[in-house]
Amino acid sequence: MGRIKQLSKHLINQIAAGEVIERPASVVKELVENSVDAGATKISVEISNECRDIRVADNGSGIHPDDIMLAFSKHATSKITTDEDLFAIHTLGFRGEALSSIISIAKVTCTTRTKDFETGTKVKCENSEVKQVETGCAVGTIMEIRDLFYNIPARLKFLKNSNTEFSYIQELVQSIAIVNPMISFEVKRNGKTVLKTSGNNELKYALKEIFSSNVTDNLKEVLKTDNLSGMKISGYVSTPDFTRSSKKDYHIYINSRTVKCPVFQKAIDMAYKNLIAGGKYPFIVLNLELPPADVDVNVHPTKKEVRYKNTNMVFNFIMTAIQAGLSNYVEKDYSHSPLHNEQQPVFEDNSDERVVSFKPKTIDVFYNKSNDEVYVSDKVFEKVQGDLEQPSEQKQIFVPVKEKEPEPEENIVGQYKNTYILVEKEDGLEIIDQHIAEERYIYEKLKSEKNIVSQLLFISDVLTVTPSEAELI
Repeated sequence: MGRIKQLSKHLINQIAAGEVIERPASVVKELVENSVDAGATKISVEISNECRDIRVADNGSGIHPDDIMLAFSKHATSKITTDEDLFAIHTLGFRGEALSSIISIAKVTCTTRTKDFETGTKVKCENSEVKQVETGCAVGTIMEIRDLFYNIPARLKFLKNSNTEFSYIQELVQSIAIVNPMISFEVKRNGKTVLKTSGNNELKYALKEIFSSNVTDNLKEVLKTDNLSGMKISGYVSTPDFTRSSKKDYHIYINSRTVKCPVFQKAIDMAYKNLIAGGKYPFIVLNLELPPADVDVNVHPTKKEVRYKNTNMVFNFIMTAIQAGLSNYVEKDYSHSPLHNEQQPVFEDNSDERVVSFKPKTIDVFYNKSNDEVYVSDKVFEKVQGDLEQPSEQKQIFVPVKEKEPEPEENIVGQYKNTYILVEKEDGLEIIDQHIAEERYIYEKLKSEKNIVSQLLFISDVLTVTPSEAELI
């Protein structure tokens, strides 16, 4: 073990940069969020040189010439001043670590001007050294990053190929553009525009620009406000018949900040329970607004994780808001229906149709929507008539498999809610989901056919892709 030494300022910044700047997309995130906090209505992002050169320009408020040198110092920010401000954060950034971290791992040029000055200021930073000169420019800020990680070759080895790194950048800007429809965003790669929004303050129109009309045509609006708690949720969710194969299209925001929130995701899953098939996920764009004091965003360096003051209240608020938006698709809850509480016959006597009639002693079969289960008592049916003729032979649905040993005797006794087939067996009652049984029957039938009939489409099938997907193609 060597002697303890004080680390140099440059090395300290490089260590800190490792926490804040993970890849090129991390740089874009910090710079674009600064532009949003500056009140910009137009933000341009240009990427080149294998994603190692980045240019972010905005028409925001700019940086005061007296503050420009301080802006690149560690823990220098205009967004908070006291410790109480940490519990009332209204901006995307607040730590004052981004710029000082970036200049320690890249060559940076900042050109900025405020509306109070006729000339602007240009600052060049290299190896954590800052030089300032006057220059002419429009109101706003232009940040130019060159040779990212030029002095940390080891970090370059862990980066993925340029297409993958650019897809991270594109998805990041796309995520920020969704929750800021009032801002016009443009992303260019090697001079080619790959993403552009108009900034007309219409969320659904922005979604159409970013994704496609195929997405927006299958969305339902979600809007709910609770004045007592100060919570409000707004956005869009897809109909149950429009799904994705992953949660990649869960665009979740807390106070307009992109977050990864298990509570939020669980509320979405519960709201869509029994509405979509397993392994499928909806398209979600939701922004939850709540008092800053009720949520802690100062949990992770990237500010992607949050903690709530009242988790259960937030969970229920999100889930019920989504359910309200999907009211036309949510099935009725039968857990409090008369069938659940009263003794009623499941099958009616109809001797004309030569059907065996059964009557339960108590409530024998009922459907509980809350946990999606069918309950059956131990003693299900009793005969209410004397010796009756055997029921007429019912139409055979499946071709039985021939076995060496005879199959146990089975008898179909009825159907429940047009969903379940009740089969009486020697050892009890068997309940069959007829929809699943039909799917299995069709599957086995197709599987047994040697040649599957197919033909070319008469009309071409148009596949709509997002800008990020088109870039990969």
